[in-house]
Amino acid sequence: MPQAIAETVFDILYLGFAIFAGFTMLRKGRNTLVRKAGSMSALLGAGDAFHLIPRTYALWTTGLEANAVSLGMGKFITSITMTIFYLLLYYIWRDQYQINGRKGLTEIMWGLSVIRIALCLLPQNQWLVYHQPLLYGVLRNIPFAAMGIIIIVIFFQETKRTNDQVFRFIPLAVALSFGFYLPVVLFSKSFPVVGILMIPKTLAYVWIILMTWRLYKES
Repeated sequence: MPQAIAETVFDILYLGFAIFAGFTMLRKGRNTLVRKAGSMSALLGAGDAFHLIPRTYALWTTGLEANAVSLGMGKFITSITMTIFYLLLYYIWRDQYQINGRKGLTEIMWGLSVIRIALCLLPQNQWLVYHQPLLYGVLRNIPFAAMGIIIIVIFFQETKRTNDQVFRFIPLAVALSFGFYLPVVLFSKSFPVVGILMIPKTLAYVWIILMTWRLYKES
């Protein structure tokens, strides 16, 4: 019961903030950059809702394993939306720093996104069972991690070059999100307590949204 209460409160605050910030930036944003940030934030909240709402329901009712189907579908949808999240963040980078060209980098980001989504679609993932294969959990996260590394590098380069105070901590926030997420992928089946790292991982995404919110306020 304490876990159910804590997770429910946290999820309501997180989803409410992400969706509110996203739709506010979408509706009131004065330029395409802010509206892209709004799309990214709203997508993050809406995508995570497909996983967190069934999880909350499971914690308050018959338990996680008994709700494996809804949890698995939610996890699948979240995997897709998170891929698009990083693709949108890449285009925010291009707009913020007025990047022209770099066609090869764009193709790499799109290629990694397609590979990631294709891997998520494979039936071998067994999304609808409670204990999913570790191998495919690792495989589908390889292109995802590659996207994260690219985002870290390109934002670090441009924030340093331009002395950008709005997005200067994006590389750190993305690095932290993956630093907390990857141990969950690798070890949560053997050590369920590792799953608690999803909380600071989520807070890293909240930090990213707050940075885009600052961009909205300044515009």
